[in-house]
Amino acid sequence: MACTATIGTIRAPLSSSSSSSSSSEIRKSSRNLSFAASSSLTGDKIIVSSTKPNCRRQQQLGSRRTPFIVSPVAVSDSKNSQTCLDPDASRSVLGIILGGGAGTRLYPLTKKRAKPAVPLGANYRLIDIPVSNCLNSNISKIYVLTQFNSASLNRHLSRAYASNMGGYKNEGFVEVLAAQQSPENPNWFQGTADAVRQYLWLFEEHNVLEYLILAGDHLYRMDYEKFIQAHRETDADITVAALPMDEERATAFGLMKIDEEGRIIEFAEKPKGEQLKSMKVDTTILGLDDERAKEMPFIASMGIYVVSKNAMLDLLREKFPAANDFGSEVIPGATALGMRVQAYLYDGYWEDIGTIEAFYNANLGITKKPIPDFSFYDRSAPIYTQPRYLPPSKMLDADVTDSVIGEGCVIKNCKIHHSVVGLRSCISEGAIIEDTLLMGADYYETEADRKLLAAKGSVPIGIGKNTHIKRAIIDKNARIGENVKILNTDNVLEAARETDGYFIKSGIVTVIKDALIPNGTVI
Repeated sequence: MACTATIGTIRAPLSSSSSSSSSSEIRKSSRNLSFAASSSLTGDKIIVSSTKPNCRRQQQLGSRRTPFIVSPVAVSDSKNSQTCLDPDASRSVLGIILGGGAGTRLYPLTKKRAKPAVPLGANYRLIDIPVSNCLNSNISKIYVLTQFNSASLNRHLSRAYASNMGGYKNEGFVEVLAAQQSPENPNWFQGTADAVRQYLWLFEEHNVLEYLILAGDHLYRMDYEKFIQAHRETDADITVAALPMDEERATAFGLMKIDEEGRIIEFAEKPKGEQLKSMKVDTTILGLDDERAKEMPFIASMGIYVVSKNAMLDLLREKFPAANDFGSEVIPGATALGMRVQAYLYDGYWEDIGTIEAFYNANLGITKKPIPDFSFYDRSAPIYTQPRYLPPSKMLDADVTDSVIGEGCVIKNCKIHHSVVGLRSCISEGAIIEDTLLMGADYYETEADRKLLAAKGSVPIGIGKNTHIKRAIIDKNARIGENVKILNTDNVLEAARETDGYFIKSGIVTVIKDALIPNGTVI
């Protein structure tokens, strides 16, 4: 059972033209299913019937659908969904979440865990974002692909989403697929496309129309049903989620040019210099006003795709059997082949949490006033996580401002400003916490444990008395002693002090999970 910390209750997720002949055949076969007026499930097959549902958009389109540009307005507003998927997403879409590589840019947070298992927003983990988006979009068949440090990710997913998936029929699931060697594939995952290819035999067994390819390290809220509906209505082989981008960040993304129908006509992966300038487009076509269009003259891929089942099988097995990556190889290749590759335009909050700095800013962004960058308080589209049944947080004479406090914390006479305090955090008297992310702890230490540690001259889990921490990330189960100062007063930008229990990246001090920082230490 998944729970939502958003509203403080336990809630179970409810189920609720081409230039190549091969791409034409792919679309022809998918069109017969995708654009059915209505359908039902009989045994293991989707049967198409002739009865038309009462759907305003389908009535407007009639039997012949014409491509159109999807307006980004309110794409992330789940309250006014106008979708009319048939067959519905729970039966016809398979979610595939890519766990990413070793997460070297997020090290040391990925030292003992996979990137999707990194804690987020006091109570959650990164993987909860795409899984919750799927569940809120009526997609209950979800695989998570990973190959690094997957023990904690496995444990979290099994505790959060193991039961009650898909209602009484129990058709839904969230499963981890770890990289494995086989006679056909002796290597580990070599990239996003290769990861999907290695498990294509399993995905192919599911009687679905589309695969929804997601990343496990993005922070955003999105209604995937609208995304899938746009894919079907434009008769696309592949639909790429895209967002407007400024020039400063554009070099880190795959950029696209689209025609007046929203079809991708050119794709460039992380361009620079003249190639970057050539990818500028008039983003007023996305619905941006003139001022924002000048600020954001590029269209960037979010690394999120809807791919028709037959198109995926053909691309990964026949057309590009050696391609390792979707963004730099498969998508541009499909465009070059003349397959219909559409852009789906999204203009909500979205953050790629791939670096320590991005992770730090995304977490502290939830404390922003009056409206946070990303809100966990949307009751129409909650973010689920595992139910931990922790007591309410207790604050004794504490001065807390502009901060978010997780479950089960014990905060004594201290000052906390503009910080995120994770679950089970223990903060002692006289401590000052500023602009900091505390991830909390996996367990409580008893009073007897603390006395024993004190007798040995060691330090209990949590923040010690009279300790001052500013602009830092304190990973789980860290033991910060008394009178410690983590202030980086010398403004060091990069430092690797793993034996001392910390790193500095982009000027942000990151204390490693389970690290011990002795009394009186100055960082």
